[in-house]
Amino acid sequence: MTHSAEDPEHVTLMAAGELREALTALERGDHVTAASGLMAIDAASWRAIERRLVTVGGSLLELLAALGQAA
Repeated sequence: MTHSAEDPEHVTLMAAGELREALTALERGDHVTAASGLMAIDAASWRAIERRLVTVGGSLLELLAALGQAA
């Protein structure tokens, strides 16, 4: 299946990379870099990420809190 940027379930490769970098930065305790990475995610990808997290029973806020406690 091919995804287009208009697909509401599509997370761009750039957004996936930004999210990964943000989570890695948070684990290191680098909150500025983490916030910057999250803010760089485009709106459509952000909504798709949120929908995927809801599907597995969580939210980005819960994920970030869990990572922050682990650091």
